[in-house]
Amino acid sequence: MLVSVCFFISMILKKYSQYNSINMKTKYILTSISILALSILIACSSSKKTIQGATAIPPSDTALFRIVQQQTFRYFWDGAEPNSGLARERIHTDNIYPQKDAGTVTSGGGGFGVMAILVGMERNFITRQQGLERLEKIVGFLETADRFHGAWPHWWHGETGKVKPFSRKDDGGDLVETSFMLQGLLCVRQYYKNGSPAEKKLAARADKLWREVEFDWYRNGKNVLYWHWSPNFDWQMNFAVRGYNECLVMYVLAASSPTHGVPAEVYHQGWADSGKIKEPREALGYKMQLRHHGSKNGGPLFWAHYSYLGLDPRGLKDQYADYWMENQHQALINYQWCVNNIKGFKGYGPDSWGLTSSYSVKGYSGHAPAEQRDLGVIAPTAALASFPYTPAQSMAAMKHWYSDMKDKLWGPYGFYDAFSETDNWFPARYLAIDQGPIVVMMENYRSGLLWNLFMSCPEVKLGLKKLGFQSPHLK
Repeated sequence: MLVSVCFFISMILKKYSQYNSINMKTKYILTSISILALSILIACSSSKKTIQGATAIPPSDTALFRIVQQQTFRYFWDGAEPNSGLARERIHTDNIYPQKDAGTVTSGGGGFGVMAILVGMERNFITRQQGLERLEKIVGFLETADRFHGAWPHWWHGETGKVKPFSRKDDGGDLVETSFMLQGLLCVRQYYKNGSPAEKKLAARADKLWREVEFDWYRNGKNVLYWHWSPNFDWQMNFAVRGYNECLVMYVLAASSPTHGVPAEVYHQGWADSGKIKEPREALGYKMQLRHHGSKNGGPLFWAHYSYLGLDPRGLKDQYADYWMENQHQALINYQWCVNNIKGFKGYGPDSWGLTSSYSVKGYSGHAPAEQRDLGVIAPTAALASFPYTPAQSMAAMKHWYSDMKDKLWGPYGFYDAFSETDNWFPARYLAIDQGPIVVMMENYRSGLLWNLFMSCPEVKLGLKKLGFQSPHLK
């Protein structure tokens, strides 16, 4: 069966080389058939897979998968800011930085980069010693850089470790971005905990940083977590985080903290908004369970990525949702919206899709599958970081962009952040928060590496149980 399906796929995919000589309707049909066939293959090959198991990638696709993952990894290795070792907020290969922020580093994107370095070692993009040395530099920076009740700011000046305000009043702790960094540091701790003396020492330093984050402070005395606190403006940003969005892992970590933990009521009354987070509906043929704050077809697709770089959505459930279903359906809706292409944008289809927050033709935008929020801009991270949810559709997009559009979309750190064929707009620019999930989620699809590391944390298991979650990792 598998051999037959592989052969069938190979015959279909040979047609890609002929796309320039066939009409768009034929191209659409061929791509759709190949996606269906690949879906069958993946379903057959993974039907007996355990939660820790690896996904077999067809041999014909392994080389391209590695090329894309390794080239994207270079953003966090070759492109890192030298003093801190952390990911730069952005890299513009044209060297034009309107905000003069080439040296700005980011806590959330840096956390994604920490996870990418673990991938780099496992895939032999770098040696284990090289990875250790870079992570020692990063942890050293995090120990001395500005912190606010244990939480890091969204941005720092990489050369000094001093906070760089994200906005006028956002000049202090950012608990959401801090949580993305902690997600990475806990993976580092688990990766090194049984290693050499130097590795164990680094694991202990990462653990200390985790224990020093005062999640309880960021309650502001209420049963909810606040995104920001500033030493100059106190709580004036006034952003109480309620779901659903990209922030689930923050609440999981807050419940899990062994030193500054919060009670379950903060999750249920704050994040879940006393049950109001539930908003069952159907969108483009798929069931959705949670409130996406007015986006009936789902918010920007990074909502299915950021919290789930470490938090394993496979079998993850609580009283509000089945999180694998929510994430997979959000990705499938996003894909189907682009295939339907009701606004008639050039290039949209089964091999070019993905709407999420990214650079846009006029600045930056939270692209999503809705008439007002779809601006004709595709961000490769949306499809590529969705490999666990939509492997066939993600593979089709990756092949098309690399084989047919490489001259416009590919650079030193992989696919550029975003593009619009409608506007003939192909900026050679990158963002850390978009490159990181590509490396990490491709690896989670392939091996479950980061999922297994994060979910092995004893305190995370206790926190999930405290909040009422179910997961195969908790059995």
